Amino acid sequence: MDFSLWEPHYREILTYFGFSREDDEKAAALLATLTDRDDLPVLARLVRGRDVVVCGNAPCLVEELGRISKGSVVFAADAAADVLFTHGIRPDAVFTDLDGATDLLPEMNAAGIIVVVHAHGDNIPLLRHWTKRFTGPVVATTQSTPLPHVHNFGGFSDGDRAVFAADALGAKTVTLIGFDLDDKNVDPVKRGKLMWAKKLLALIGHDC
Repeated sequence: MDFSLWEPHYREILTYFGFSREDDEKAAALLATLTDRDDLPVLARLVRGRDVVVCGNAPCLVEELGRISKGSVVFAADAAADVLFTHGIRPDAVFTDLDGATDLLPEMNAAGIIVVVHAHGDNIPLLRHWTKRFTGPVVATTQSTPLPHVHNFGGFSDGDRAVFAADALGAKTVTLIGFDLDDKNVDPVKRGKLMWAKKLLALIGHDC
């Protein structure tokens, strides 16, 4: 997504949650120093013209795994990657702000799974802890102003960022599984994030 089109939505999100743009941009600048990898061309080649399934980490994910058709590109939102692995499914890319990261993530990355690591104002300690451990393909992202090798595809939380990336990179189709954007059994902050995910996904044709 063109940042000039995304920025008004980003400003609304900052206002809604009381987040700091300055902190987001500090995190993006830090991430740029923690990795010089930019495997966006690898991710783009993987996606362009293909069917992509984006897996959220809602409890319904397990019962929806059968919707992943053979030959589809599989994106996992953060800890959904662990669920997929548990059920014998290898994701092609993991989109993560690292709050659900486990020691399995660097292992997956070393085996060739793309880690799309996201910087925001609240995850600076996690960026410092995990980023240097990724020895395989990495794409860095921000929700604020993009930098030369820190990209902004649009989207806010891990799952909807993955959908925005698939759309931006030219996927033929994008199917969502493991998304429950109307879940009431979450805290108020999470409920707000789900509300924003639903609103943002509608911008690119996904009425969840």
